Amino acid sequence: MNEFCTPYLTVDIIIEAREGIVLIERKNPPPGWALPGGFVDYGESLEEAALREAKEETSLDVELIRQFHAYSDPARDARQHNATVVFIARATGGDLRGRDDARRAEIFRRENLPPAMAFDHARILEDFFSEKY
Repeated sequence: MNEFCTPYLTVDIIIEAREGIVLIERKNPPPGWALPGGFVDYGESLEEAALREAKEETSLDVELIRQFHAYSDPARDARQHNATVVFIARATGGDLRGRDDARRAEIFRRENLPPAMAFDHARILEDFFSEKY
């Protein structure tokens, strides 16, 4: 292995909106429902990436509330080793609709989360709900 290989950096956003959280159905592999998110661009802060990805995938304007946790298990994404920083955000405007890498976007409550979640997003949401309530 090349000693200079490093994980790719991503952000994921837990967007609170209308008594639930926003999830996207992915257009591209791996399939399933996921938190909005994506890769951090060179020269972009984590916060800038989170705001951009939220808008690109959900059409929503969001306000970042706080950084939640980082997740870095090398097996969390079968495509390659991605480490993510998760943010909690609040929707502040826009009309919810899936765009960019999202086939669609919907609001889910804790009790009706979809069973087919991509990556480790079921674990991230489990952590979020266990800390919130």
